[in-house]
Amino acid sequence: MTDARLRHGRGSLAVSFFIQGVAFALLVTRIPAVQDRYGISDGLLPAFLAAVPVLAGVSSVITEKLAARVGPAAVLRWAQPVVLLALLAVGAGSGLWLAALTLGLFGLAVGALDASMNMLGVGLQRAYGRSIMLGFHATYSLGGIAGASLAWVGAHWHLSLFTSYLPVVAVLLPAALIASRWYVDGTAEKPAEAGSPTSGQGVAFRLLLPLCLVMTFAYIGDSTVSNWSAKYLQDVLHSSEELATVPYNAYMVTTLLGRSVGDLGVRRFGAALVVRCGAVLAALGFAVVAAAPGAWTGMAGFTILGLGLSVIVPQTFAAAGRLFPGASDAAVARLNVFNYVGFLVGSPLVGALGDAWTYRGAMLVPMVLVLVTVVYATSFGARPAGYGGGHEQPRTVDVG
Repeated sequence: MTDARLRHGRGSLAVSFFIQGVAFALLVTRIPAVQDRYGISDGLLPAFLAAVPVLAGVSSVITEKLAARVGPAAVLRWAQPVVLLALLAVGAGSGLWLAALTLGLFGLAVGALDASMNMLGVGLQRAYGRSIMLGFHATYSLGGIAGASLAWVGAHWHLSLFTSYLPVVAVLLPAALIASRWYVDGTAEKPAEAGSPTSGQGVAFRLLLPLCLVMTFAYIGDSTVSNWSAKYLQDVLHSSEELATVPYNAYMVTTLLGRSVGDLGVRRFGAALVVRCGAVLAALGFAVVAAAPGAWTGMAGFTILGLGLSVIVPQTFAAAGRLFPGASDAAVARLNVFNYVGFLVGSPLVGALGDAWTYRGAMLVPMVLVLVTVVYATSFGARPAGYGGGHEQPRTVDVG
């Protein structure tokens, strides 16, 4: 595989991550508008929202089989346009049955897209022989910031969902189709070495389980911030409604910053140490939030959280690829399911604890769960024969 082809593959996959960040943010930040458009009651809304990650998890499992037949590049090439068209359809429909259909289609396509994107990212990282996964997730965070900003513009100018989504999809859909021409499956071109402990074998769930738990705990933390940061600042720390919107934006920005420099840390210090530091930093952020005497201290805690959590998810996918070099696509697809498990569990867990106890106390639960990652950090150091020392070293290529 030539250096130029790897560079093109890396750039095109970064575009895909960015587009997905935009699309997902455009949906989740306009949920109240979706609810109003379709007349979805408050009692029914959680069922609609839960259906998206459930279907995404099912689709991730299916993607494992599909990618084995046609390759993850082919899956991503078709899944991303479907995600964008489903987003546009969400903004165009009316009636509960159309809401169920379009959100269901969005969930199925997102599961395939998330799994195949990370399969390709793991494969490219293996071909590069050094950490690049955090860079892909940094572009996803950048897309999320862009999508949230576009959603704010639509809400500020009272644009309909369809009017808000149409120009974005009109730009991103051709970009996704063009970028898909240069996808590269690095795993397909660098088979596992015969001496690797997992080469030629399937995915042993007992070996994958620690990473599945880490993925779940990370997304419980992430969903706590996305769903409860504004309410926590306003109701517990008595901030203004306007100020309560700031923590999530600060969290997104620090997530982007952490992922932008995280690959350098992995190359220098190794994945296990970076993940340990990220987990401790995230736990510190939750502790600051729980003990905050006022709104500004609470915002500082959510900001610290972004830096800590930013490194965990990308490195969890990368660790699965190193642990199962002969079956990395299958490992990534199965691990991706626990992304949605954490998303489903996190928000109801914190809400139930907040109602039954206190919201300050509820923040301690994701803090403890994230700290468990420190125990499992040794799983991030697993690597096949050929990865020397405690850090990832280039193997056969050296491209930018």
